[in-house]
Amino acid sequence: MAVRGRKPKPTALKQLEGNPGKRPLNTNEPVPPKAALKCPTWLEPEAKKEWKRLAPSLEAMGVLTMADLTAFSGYCQAYARWKEVEEFITKHGSIFRTPSGYVQQVPQVSIAQQNLKIMQSFCSEFGLTPACRSRIIAAGGGKDDTYSDDPMEQLLKGAW
Repeated sequence: MAVRGRKPKPTALKQLEGNPGKRPLNTNEPVPPKAALKCPTWLEPEAKKEWKRLAPSLEAMGVLTMADLTAFSGYCQAYARWKEVEEFITKHGSIFRTPSGYVQQVPQVSIAQQNLKIMQSFCSEFGLTPACRSRIIAAGGGKDDTYSDDPMEQLLKGAW
């Protein structure tokens, strides 16, 4: 059975954007708990570097939680593979001549494109692109403001 329409945005994201559609918000949406997250040991070395580079920022923004580990690991692994094949292409070129004389694209080009698509989809999920971040209206522009008495604001800022 196919899913119809656009995938829904999380309620917290809709609220940060000011609920532009003015539709009723899901008040029963699950909120994953915050926890100390560790980089998985099975990631490739380059993926671990990417994890260490981005995870602290995403945790601070409240985007990376225990429930997101698999998706973020997938992003980091796709990044490592993309970087590996891009380095190959830089070193060896993106085309080669077959024994019969035809010019053909090396397989690494399509591998790089596939991993870049995977990375881009994860980037939009985690708000890692300027376009995704521009849709979010965060109070204080990222500064650590004091919490108000509004329970929803406390929930969004991770005070619970």
